[in-house]
Amino acid sequence: MTGMKTERSERISNLKMRDKSVSRRPGSAMLFQRACEVLVGGVNSPVRAFRAVGGDPVFIERAEGPYIFDVDGSKYVDLVGSWGPAIVGHAHPDVVREVQRAAEMGLSFGACCSAEAELAGVIVGAVKSAEMVRFVNSGTEATMSAIRLARAATDRVKIIKFSGCYHGHVDALLVAAGSGAATFGEPDSAGVPPPVVETTLQAAYNDLEAVERIMTEHGDGVAAIVVEPIAGNMGFVLPAEGFLEGLRSLCDRHGSLLIFDEVMTGFRVAWGGYQNICQITPDLTCLGKVIGGGMPVAAFCGAKALMEQLSPLGPTYQAGTLSGNPIGMAAGLATLRICQQEGFYDSLYAKAFRIAESLASAAADAGITIQTGAMGGMLGLAFLDRPVRNFADAQAVDHELFAKFFRAMLDRGVWLPPSGYEAMFVCAAHDDEAVAHIIDAAAESFRSIAS
Repeated sequence: MTGMKTERSERISNLKMRDKSVSRRPGSAMLFQRACEVLVGGVNSPVRAFRAVGGDPVFIERAEGPYIFDVDGSKYVDLVGSWGPAIVGHAHPDVVREVQRAAEMGLSFGACCSAEAELAGVIVGAVKSAEMVRFVNSGTEATMSAIRLARAATDRVKIIKFSGCYHGHVDALLVAAGSGAATFGEPDSAGVPPPVVETTLQAAYNDLEAVERIMTEHGDGVAAIVVEPIAGNMGFVLPAEGFLEGLRSLCDRHGSLLIFDEVMTGFRVAWGGYQNICQITPDLTCLGKVIGGGMPVAAFCGAKALMEQLSPLGPTYQAGTLSGNPIGMAAGLATLRICQQEGFYDSLYAKAFRIAESLASAAADAGITIQTGAMGGMLGLAFLDRPVRNFADAQAVDHELFAKFFRAMLDRGVWLPPSGYEAMFVCAAHDDEAVAHIIDAAAESFRSIAS
């Protein structure tokens, strides 16, 4: 026991030294100033601007395993994982090797390649709802295309989404979208035509009665209900008991399609995705992140009869120059081979659960109330005195306190999402040392912000 205390004390001492040594990041500051001259807001995705947590964004130079390294030479344990794709860790040698091998054969063909069908076959074998797959390049493209297909298949135009669920920057879905939009207090976006928004009906996540009321009034015009089976853009919100089952039943009753947005949860919380845990089969599933292993790869999939309504077999048009590109397919195949190894998800869940429990314990010791949760490689943290069940709860989170915690953890060498509306991600490369660093840094950070 004495040895354990000594080891922990040394780690905390090192954390304090790091706190002093990385309090200033001149390299990042210089690069951000330069970026602001040529990039809108200095960034290519709004949440990277650090507006929600204060200070200038940190510029990353490289990543390896569970760590990322900034341009000023500081090292961080990474709980963002490129927002989910890095499930096997950064720059895994197997993935890098396959990407290099593919790159030597050509970066993009704009034509068919064998890896497309190979990766699609893995997805069909793993995802409960998938009989056929269409690859795209981003989660936004996947949800946009799935909705187009749902409208074509049902000859209806309305869709139902849930406040706080983010499905990409699709016009029809930028309504109470959570994630970056909520971070900036702008749940609706300028430039979205009113007639487009009028086709989107909203309900609170986990409020099945509200969906029943909407379907009673509009059911014959609803093409689809689109939902994150685990919401990851208003923190980390699990579906209430019976919620997803109820959505499936309502869709069946009214002739609407059920779309699971598993861009975040697909192959992240379980092999195949959350639908394999909850045993509910959606009509269409959107995938991304993990299936590309860090490359810009996404997909939507469903039953053969439905998917064959896409061009070139059917009348619903969808296309992409870089869709199914050989580099992305190689990265995805290599990543999923690792995920398929025995015990992979059990180990991932154990790490995430340990971190969640330790965060809750450390916060309690500091007199701070938080909510935590874990599922597979997803992790949640909310500064709130009750569980987060919907977007209203997510908005009630103490985001100012989260910002303080974010900065404290950053100065202690832990990289968190720069927004209290985002889930965190644990990867297979998080070893005991990395997990211990997170836990010790959290204990120090909670005590710091409590004082």
